[in-house]
Amino acid sequence: MKMVRKLAAALCVSGVLSACGGGDAKDLWVQIGGTPGAISGAGQTTVPPVTTPTVPAPVVEPGFIVTEAQFNQIFPNRASFYTYAGLVDAVKAFPEFAGSGDRPVRLREAAAFLAQVMHESGGLRYVTELNQANWPLYCLASVQYPCAPGKQYYGRGPLQISWNYNYATAGAAFGVDLLNNPDLVETDAATAWKTALWFWMTSVGAGTMTGHAAMVNNAGFGETTRSINGALECGKAAGSDGYLKMQMRVTYYLDIARLLGVDAGGNLTC
Repeated sequence: MKMVRKLAAALCVSGVLSACGGGDAKDLWVQIGGTPGAISGAGQTTVPPVTTPTVPAPVVEPGFIVTEAQFNQIFPNRASFYTYAGLVDAVKAFPEFAGSGDRPVRLREAAAFLAQVMHESGGLRYVTELNQANWPLYCLASVQYPCAPGKQYYGRGPLQISWNYNYATAGAAFGVDLLNNPDLVETDAATAWKTALWFWMTSVGAGTMTGHAAMVNNAGFGETTRSINGALECGKAAGSDGYLKMQMRVTYYLDIARLLGVDAGGNLTC
């Protein structure tokens, strides 16, 4: 057996980073079968058998496809609670997020998610719901998801998860008891990011597909808005409050896609 080493070229997003690195290049190993031909006599060569090379596994980029430098550019005024490290840690729990399809598809999904986060959290400036008068209201009587004594389930995190049943279901998805410990979403950055990714990967809301499915299947950014707040923002009259909020989400998405160096695609509105 002979080992042939190939070095993959580093891929950089043009115009976004001042330098590239952090594992963009991967060493791929291809194992080739057979033995080299050997001269067995004058003018005679032993020809090795024809073998099919083993196809190397696809290169998987470590961490999150958006770099820390890009993250800082997107959210320059964010609360210190929302760390890049917390986001990268959360992505490990949802490996298909920004990890499905070719590089442009993965970048578009990352841009779409971060644009929705931008809108929902005021540019990551808000960790908890601003209207504290609403805080006691998010407890729906439930045998399956009973509200814990003294706990409240108001909006927290990058996508402002709320209601007892959402806390319970989200926590179950990544192995944390958020029904009894909802405060973790405002005290632990990785947990906060995980709740947002859980919603992105699983919720269809007023739509027919998750945010993840919308971007991976090229349905367009507009469908991610439909799944997040479609009942209030999709199909509304031009100039109305819902329409203007939907358009603001599009503006955020276009800005972030441009920063990441990727075409935004079509179907931006709903």
